[in-house]
Amino acid sequence: MENSQIYSIKIGGQAGQGVKSAGLMLSKFAARSGFNIFNYTEYPSLIRGGHNVMQINLSAEEVSAPSKRDDLLVALNQETADKHLPELTEAAEILFDQDSGFDTGKVSSQIRLFAVPLSRLADEAGGNDLLVNSVALGAVVALWDGDLGILHDLLAAEYADKGQQLMDENKKAAQLGYDFIKENFADKLKQVFRVGEKGATKMVLNGNDAVALGAIAAGLQFAAIYPMSPASGILHTLALHQEQLGYVYKQPEDEISAINMAIGASFAGARSMTSTSGGGFSLMVEGYGLAGMTETPLVIVDGMRPGPATGLATWSGQGDLLFALRAHQGDFPRIVLAAGDVKEAFDLTMEAFNMADRYQTPVVLLIDKNICEDEQSYPLFDVSPYSIERGKLTFSTQDNYHRYSSSEDGISLRAVPGSGNFFIANSYAHTEEGFTTEEGNVTQEQMKKIMAKLETCRRESMKAPQLFGPPEADLTFVSWGSNKGSIQQAIKKYPNVNFLHLIWMNPFPAEAVKEALEKARYVVDVECNFSGQLAALIREKTGIDILDKMLKYDGRPFYPEEIEDKIREVMKQ
Repeated sequence: MENSQIYSIKIGGQAGQGVKSAGLMLSKFAARSGFNIFNYTEYPSLIRGGHNVMQINLSAEEVSAPSKRDDLLVALNQETADKHLPELTEAAEILFDQDSGFDTGKVSSQIRLFAVPLSRLADEAGGNDLLVNSVALGAVVALWDGDLGILHDLLAAEYADKGQQLMDENKKAAQLGYDFIKENFADKLKQVFRVGEKGATKMVLNGNDAVALGAIAAGLQFAAIYPMSPASGILHTLALHQEQLGYVYKQPEDEISAINMAIGASFAGARSMTSTSGGGFSLMVEGYGLAGMTETPLVIVDGMRPGPATGLATWSGQGDLLFALRAHQGDFPRIVLAAGDVKEAFDLTMEAFNMADRYQTPVVLLIDKNICEDEQSYPLFDVSPYSIERGKLTFSTQDNYHRYSSSEDGISLRAVPGSGNFFIANSYAHTEEGFTTEEGNVTQEQMKKIMAKLETCRRESMKAPQLFGPPEADLTFVSWGSNKGSIQQAIKKYPNVNFLHLIWMNPFPAEAVKEALEKARYVVDVECNFSGQLAALIREKTGIDILDKMLKYDGRPFYPEEIEDKIREVMKQ
């Protein structure tokens, strides 16, 4: 495989067949064999059943997006072939169970077929139906002429806490699949993996993992999260490690309780967070404003999926941007960030905790489902530059203490219960001491004070948007969220195309965006929502109206191939 080539494998089957587990194991195998990977997963919003599929994209160079085409299809059932046969490249391969009655009638003669007795070999290994996955994994490793020892090590780690027998059965199943390919298809093998190129240790993780790890690295002390796809993985990771790492994870009864528990913990001085999806954030809105009024630090992570209502519960969307910026009545300083990939999700989570404390206000981090659940390989993250900043926080008694005293930067000295400082905190407009007031001049001064935080944040913390590609180009893409990976991958082939990637949504880097877009010769807005919400925000903040919008709202990601099609279309004009 050439360094620049991306090789795509798709594994599909029924829910319960372990498609996700097998795909993740295969991606870890690829990463340990020296390759970069990007995983993309699709599954229906069903409690049981339905078609599940996972695509693993690997390359010697960085790969940051899914692909519309597949080089190898591992079909654990007939439905997988029926659904995904049109997505195969002309020289693709299909691996299937030869005893399943698999219909090869519609398969092109150019596609190579590998009929493997998956179920029979699984019976031989131990009789557990789920061993079919390990047989298939061993067969794929043999197809690639890969190192089976790496797969055995991964299986040993996966089943270390599940008993020696299960570990041995899975290793045997992988060995049987590997041996069958070697013995029956020796003349058809291709060497995808090359010896001696393993390089540095890589992690394979998704955005939910990254948010949880970023929160822990930032000194998380309390999290209250009610499960809601696609963000539930955050609570799974946090709940698993709380005793080991010394923070508290609380399972609340609903999202309203989640945000209010998190606000209470933060009011008591703990670094606190909650996470949800758009529907859960709808329930959190009253608490969102409460944190703003009481100037209580809070990190809120919104894993976006399509709405309204339940929408597409297990698919991706970017329809929550304006909601996060406008939610709750009245004005208060909302800091809203949007991650573009797994690494940004990790970094921005850490930054969000510092900014919540520094500016004493809620910070919302938007990540769409594709970031939440799609894995990517990375070198180990370096947290050494990060330091925990608690801002203007005191645990000691202060003379003549006023919790909401005026200050030029909008930030008052914050104290916690038990510090010996008396003050009142409730949801009403208040004086500097926290006493409820309806006096116009006092209310006005307090509003000016809290809104000054945004200007302070803009000056101290806000970063300019990232421009990928040449400083000047014939075509400029503007986008946010997980579209980043697909656009970056697509424009590599086009030296006259660049990409403006936005992370800061509030405060908004209006001057930098305006300067970049005024230089652009042709601009295309790329978003996964119906109304072009980022384009509307850009128009509001800069006066620039982006006329060409590439919008997608079917729950699926943008593929690099679609971005390339748009580039060719624009270049023809």
